[in-house]
Amino acid sequence: MTPVTFTLDLQRRQWEEAAKLIDRAASASESTETMSQVEVGQTPSEVVYEENKLELLHYESQTETQHDVPILIVYALINRPYILDLQPDRSVVRTLLEQGFDVYLIDWGEPSPLDRHLTLDDYVSRYIDNCVDVVRDRSGQDSINLLGYCMGGTMSVMYASLFPEKVQNLGLMAAGLVFDDTGGVLEQWGDEEYYSPSAVTGAFGNVPSEFLDVGFALMDPVENFVTKYVRFFENVENESFVENFSRMERWLADGIDVAGATYTQFLEDVYQGNKLANNELELDGKHIDLSRLDMPIVQIVGEYDHLIPPEASKPFNDLVPSEDTDVIEGATGHIGLSVSSRSHRDLWPAVSDWFAERSVPTHSQEPEPKAEDEPTTAEESHEDATDSAGEPHEDTPDSPDEPRGSQGDESNGAHAGGLEAIDGVGPTYAERLADAGVPSVAALAAADPPEIADAIDVPVSRVTAWVKQASEKVN
Repeated sequence: MTPVTFTLDLQRRQWEEAAKLIDRAASASESTETMSQVEVGQTPSEVVYEENKLELLHYESQTETQHDVPILIVYALINRPYILDLQPDRSVVRTLLEQGFDVYLIDWGEPSPLDRHLTLDDYVSRYIDNCVDVVRDRSGQDSINLLGYCMGGTMSVMYASLFPEKVQNLGLMAAGLVFDDTGGVLEQWGDEEYYSPSAVTGAFGNVPSEFLDVGFALMDPVENFVTKYVRFFENVENESFVENFSRMERWLADGIDVAGATYTQFLEDVYQGNKLANNELELDGKHIDLSRLDMPIVQIVGEYDHLIPPEASKPFNDLVPSEDTDVIEGATGHIGLSVSSRSHRDLWPAVSDWFAERSVPTHSQEPEPKAEDEPTTAEESHEDATDSAGEPHEDTPDSPDEPRGSQGDESNGAHAGGLEAIDGVGPTYAERLADAGVPSVAALAAADPPEIADAIDVPVSRVTAWVKQASEKVN
């Protein structure tokens, strides 16, 4: 090739590359509209229960053959749960529905500044337990399947220890459980030598989602700030790629704050203290005893998960007495467990089979009659004025309360005495009160607060408020 032809060829290639860049720039403009219009979480659902910011979603299976035991998905407190239903062909929710499962999912919502004192005990012993009771009542089953994702998996372990009789099978998806130099960078987040969670919550109250987003992104800065955008530009003319990229970016940007007290407790006790794996964790004085975990347990892990490495999950199976434990591992990362095509081709059919083999009812109960076939509304769910310690606030409309079904007159309660007519008493506390010899509003009005508080394990101040309400109703 002569110098002249070389120069001409080089010039030709430069013009071709420039033309491609112009075409990509035009496509990028069109992609902007695609990104703004992309849809997520398209599987139909209904809200069947609400409490504070929480919504319990129900996705009903339409298959002819359905499993009697439903699955309740316990999502993490970070980001939105529609990552499990990101798009129709890569949806954990749809896969489970297609396999004949009745699926419920907890959408935690975003805590307000008034919720900064919510603890792990509030989320586990109160919110999860109330949702489990709703699912049990609706399905007529004494125990149900739990499937916890990430932090939701860790909380599901805590719940299963406290209420083993209500959990038939326990699925743990990318759950952080064992942090004995196995948790990677996140394990340092609880070490005051490097990072003080309490200093963050002291400054912000709740931990801002933007703070969390930057922390996670910096774990792989080249990929998160450079490479993925180069990859997007190279594929900007591929409509399917743009749509998938847009859904993921929407989810990544749709973060939520985390309640301050829970954030500090989780990092210090679970990550750095490794108290869960060491069988030393307590929630409000209640021991999370691993010896109570005798139900079937499956670990669902990602081989390339850099947030929760497999080493932070799989060893947990050796710490529990269950004789039926399993590990289903996919060649993917933390988020890929939910959205990768390989996971939905290879991993989730295996997970569905695992649950199906173990979802034969052990006992069943008749579903309790409902006054109305409608979800509990925000107006029906009165928000009580107590913080996590049970002390009254002045006008705290965003503080949570115990679940309540159809309310109004006493005959609408789940128990004969209509205890759920008392603000702050839901199905769980009504059952505990009845077991403690307080089956009705009249009996509650005559009860001794310290004695009942000790019997049902709640603050005396809360029972005192209930007794006062009951007295006003009786008189």
